[in-house]
Amino acid sequence: MNASKILQQLMQQAGGSQKGSGVDVKGMLDGLSKQFGGGSQGAKGGGSGGVDMKSLLGGGAIGMLVGSKRGRKLGGSALKYGAIAGVGVLAWMAWQNSQSGKASSDQSSAAREGERVEVLNGEYQERRSLELLQAMIMAARADGHIDEQEQALITEQIDELGADAEMHRWVEQQLKAPLDAKALAREADSPQAAREMYLISVAVTDEQNPMERAWLDQLASALDLPKEMTAELERQAQQAG
Repeated sequence: MNASKILQQLMQQAGGSQKGSGVDVKGMLDGLSKQFGGGSQGAKGGGSGGVDMKSLLGGGAIGMLVGSKRGRKLGGSALKYGAIAGVGVLAWMAWQNSQSGKASSDQSSAAREGERVEVLNGEYQERRSLELLQAMIMAARADGHIDEQEQALITEQIDELGADAEMHRWVEQQLKAPLDAKALAREADSPQAAREMYLISVAVTDEQNPMERAWLDQLASALDLPKEMTAELERQAQQAG
């Protein structure tokens, strides 16, 4: 399985979308949000007032995961691409900020937090990548609006990033598996991994959506993240844009 390769490409895709290299996602959606905001004019091919997010986002896998929900507000707070692109750094910054005002942490306490996904290697990077991909997929499904056609499109986009056969089967399984926050949380191998899993989940959800908010709350509880930490992670995600 080549999960680390897929995650790295998703992070690069997210970073490129945010910086404007390639598809200018935010600018395009900001403009189109006015056109489609009322759900009346111009929603070609969307069906029932829907919007073809795959086309709007250039067909990228990030676009499918973030924008596949029919109820998603275009140009809304859900498009937190920067949080995906810098998930490890931002999760680490959240921990560092939580330590401000406390007695200075020694190197051993920092080491117990675990490494960032960006600096892991080999099997450790592969494992963390699987954890984060699983968190992304479950978060994207949290509002229950990814149908079979959209599942097939997401799998197709992951394949285009170079997924091997084992990775393809794993993605298909994750798109159909029961949403289980406790089972997902058990995959976290360190406090840093838990923070990254929550942060990347925030990046593909809209906290204003009750079902997605409920999923984030369930995941935070399962990961044993303090309320102050989840608030800081969400702040980091919003600032990253």
